[in-house]
Amino acid sequence: MKNKTKVAFVCVGNSCRSQMAEGFAKHLASDLLEVYSAGTRPAPRVNPNAVEVMSEVGIDISNQHPKLLEDIPSELDVLITMGCNVQCPFIPCKFREDWGLDDPDGNPIEEFRKTRDIIKEKVEKLIEKVKNGEL
Repeated sequence: MKNKTKVAFVCVGNSCRSQMAEGFAKHLASDLLEVYSAGTRPAPRVNPNAVEVMSEVGIDISNQHPKLLEDIPSELDVLITMGCNVQCPFIPCKFREDWGLDDPDGNPIEEFRKTRDIIKEKVEKLIEKVKNGEL
C-alpha cells in the first residue's frame, strides 16, 4: 500500500479558507490524503461562518482549531497557500501552489459560501491530480 500524500493548506489566520480546504480534503479523500492546515499567525478560533457554511454541505469542521506551522509535519508532498499576500516560511515539499483566494472574513455569509464553493472545486482538482499520479 502506497503511503498517503501529505497535504497542508496554509494561510495567515488558519481560521477560514485553510480550515474549509482541510475539511473538504478529509471528507473527500481521507483514504488518499494525510491532511493538515496551519497559519503563520493563527487566529484564536475557526471562524463561525466557515463552520456554518461547511455544515450546509454536510461537513463538520466545528472540532478543528487554528494551528501553527510548527504543529504540522515539516516535510510535505503538497503545500497549498490560500493567497494571503505573505511569504510562507520555507517548507520542504514536492509541489507548491497558491490558490489566490480572498479572505471572506468580515464579509456577509454569502462571501463565505462563494469561497467554500471555489475551495471545493480546487480540492477536487487536487485530489484528481493525486489520483492520476501527477503529484
